[in-house]
Amino acid sequence: MRIRKKPNLIPRMEKCAHVQVFEPEQLRGQWKHTFTGFDALHVELGCGKGRFTANTAQANPNVCLVAIEKVPDAMVVAMERVCEMGLENVRFMDRDVVKLPEIFENGEVDRVYINFCDPWPKSRDAKYRLTAPDFLRKYADILPLGGQIHFKTDNTPLFTWSLEQFQNEGWALSEVTNDLHANGPVGVMTDYEAKFHAEGMPINRLVATKVAATKDTSAGSAGRLRNAFLSDAKGHQEDNK
Repeated sequence: MRIRKKPNLIPRMEKCAHVQVFEPEQLRGQWKHTFTGFDALHVELGCGKGRFTANTAQANPNVCLVAIEKVPDAMVVAMERVCEMGLENVRFMDRDVVKLPEIFENGEVDRVYINFCDPWPKSRDAKYRLTAPDFLRKYADILPLGGQIHFKTDNTPLFTWSLEQFQNEGWALSEVTNDLHANGPVGVMTDYEAKFHAEGMPINRLVATKVAATKDTSAGSAGRLRNAFLSDAKGHQEDNK
């Protein structure tokens, strides 16, 4: 789903500036003290146009939801959605996911959402997948014991590969399914998810919980990923495309 360039992007962003955090590193360790009145801090990686962001925040007014998005033409739509709905429990920021430990203190985040991330199908690009081991270790840093990652994707090869990474990294898995909406819509959907569901495409989902055996960055780098290509929906290998 290609994001079109938005007219008047800068004034539209400025109008919603009160829901954007411009220097999130300065809030490291202080998020729950800065945004008071909330019971938990959740982080969404790649919020896109914000359908999931806004509806999740509306359904959970006791949660402060921090949405990360690097595409301004998508983020402005998400910000406008949140502002139009009058939501006070959402903040947006433009940062790379690799910077998470610089933005959040160890154990400061209660939940991480990863929805329909780029599969990076070629083996040489596997390290960029948001479920690659080095990313999982960064999430483990900012989550406490019992903290969770909620992961959804329409890409079954990516989901299968990700399951293996979660298991190898010591996460406890639950709610694992290859067809989340088989018996009717479940939970809040993203824009991508609503489109895929309408087309009859199955959605994969899991919940990964941090336990004592979960590896964090203190375990060092996970090392190079080998033979990590993903097949496409027809089973073709995409590694050489």
